[in-house]
Amino acid sequence: MDRICDAMAVIAAALLSCATAIICWMVLYRTMGYSTSWELELGIFLMVCSLFLASPYTLKTKGHVGVDLLSAYLPERLARALHLFTLFLGLAVTIFLGLLGLEFAIDSFMKGERTESVWAPYKWPLFATMPIGLFMTSAQYVAEIVLELSPRVRQEFQS
Repeated sequence: MDRICDAMAVIAAALLSCATAIICWMVLYRTMGYSTSWELELGIFLMVCSLFLASPYTLKTKGHVGVDLLSAYLPERLARALHLFTLFLGLAVTIFLGLLGLEFAIDSFMKGERTESVWAPYKWPLFATMPIGLFMTSAQYVAEIVLELSPRVRQEFQS
């Protein structure tokens, strides 16, 4: 799971770098008085794709915004129970949203939906990154739960 998360993070970083380059090029190109119809939309597509694809890596590295004030004041046993509860809740939410995203992407693919711009790319490739990222985040939640519940696995993983 670690390698998959790392690979997805590299892909997300590449997409974000491309989006940055495209938007910088757009600003420069428009400053010179020219205009195109695709660059802003492509930049937005790439940024949204990178967000979903980087989600499992963000969970793995504890990069999500979290408030641990309550767990800091709880006894260790209750803090661990609260942590497990939040892991299971996160797993349930990502599975639910992943299923909705999958339905959304399939529906968009079947209808052949396109954006309303002049460029008019298909919407389904953008929508497909939602279930991919969320299902992989679900898999990372499962990995986090296994690490939390199994001290032997946690020791092997840390060594």
